[in-house]
Amino acid sequence: MSIGEKIAVIGLGKAGLPLAGVIADRGLEVIGVDIDEKRCRAINCGENPIPEESELTPLVKKHGGRNLVATTNYEDARGCNVFIVIVPLFTDEVNNPDFSSLESAFRNVGTVLKSGDLVVLETSVPPKTTEELVRSWLEEESGLSLNKGDFYLAHSPERIMTGFSISRLREFPKVVGGVTRESGEKAFEVYSEFIPNLQLVSSARVAEFIKLIEGCYRDVNISLANELFKIAEELGIDFYEAREYANHEYCHIHLPSTGVGGHCIPVYPWFLIKEMERREKWDYARLLRTSRELNDEMIGYWAEKIVLECLKMDKPLNRVKICVKGITFREGVKELYHSRNLALARLLMEKGLDVHVYDELFGKDEVEAMGLKYSEPDEADLVFECAGLRITRGRGR
Repeated sequence: MSIGEKIAVIGLGKAGLPLAGVIADRGLEVIGVDIDEKRCRAINCGENPIPEESELTPLVKKHGGRNLVATTNYEDARGCNVFIVIVPLFTDEVNNPDFSSLESAFRNVGTVLKSGDLVVLETSVPPKTTEELVRSWLEEESGLSLNKGDFYLAHSPERIMTGFSISRLREFPKVVGGVTRESGEKAFEVYSEFIPNLQLVSSARVAEFIKLIEGCYRDVNISLANELFKIAEELGIDFYEAREYANHEYCHIHLPSTGVGGHCIPVYPWFLIKEMERREKWDYARLLRTSRELNDEMIGYWAEKIVLECLKMDKPLNRVKICVKGITFREGVKELYHSRNLALARLLMEKGLDVHVYDELFGKDEVEAMGLKYSEPDEADLVFECAGLRITRGRGR
């Protein structure tokens, strides 16, 4: 490789490990840092700890413990001259970002940062996070100064999809922007070694904003689909037929849902909503807030429809056995973060109904450990299939 860089990837989760694997596969030496000792041991033994990422398995098998070494100790990354940080940014109960994990990661990076090193944040964050918070954490811990050109700092938001991360990294467009012009150019030079479809944008703030508005676009359009679906149902219209012929080059109506789950789409709009609230620009984010509320309220809509179907049965309401089929936030992904399907099951339980869940990705013991009742769909009186938004009668009726 022409740049001769030794790269540290901080955070070996569902975004960080695929990135580390792709970098290692380009012949670069990678030190992966993660707080999970068990995960680090598996990687160093060539075992893929994210089985749903099937394309990752041969990369970890080939490079794990060789030119991809996982560790829990930041000191092991001291010899690196590029640090890519991709740890989670969660939100609290009122949707404010919780920067504690990011701050810890960057302060640890700061303790091993040297003059001339490049630091890149890949976590999706509110605009100005990289240039303000990240910069201050690094400078405080390292004693170096970005203004003096002691190190480089940039942002390049991950743009992967769980289950398809390797192909997305190798094919999907990716952006990078620096806090300074020199930082952007340096990051572009490094990333060009392992990201084929790369675009340099004018600043880290622009790069941050690009990722957030992608999520906002999806959230708003899903909320539109959910609203149109409810209207169609009220008017006795087949929404799916109407959607098929409404969609064309200039119109793309999304599919309705129980809401929006996962780490991305239900979170990113809040970064912008909260910032506008902080600036007292309440009307600047009205559409984003309304879309968030509408999508979150969809579990109430589906709960009502399920109860109405239960009332048609010749059983007391609390004796009707309901099965919610599919509790992950997305079909085929074993994750429950912001799962609206799981929230629907819990809402029905709060109403005193006999609710059971089934998901092919979770065993009976795993379901019961969540405080839920497990049942095969065939054993239920009524089945709500989240993936297709279908309410059907089960064989248990």
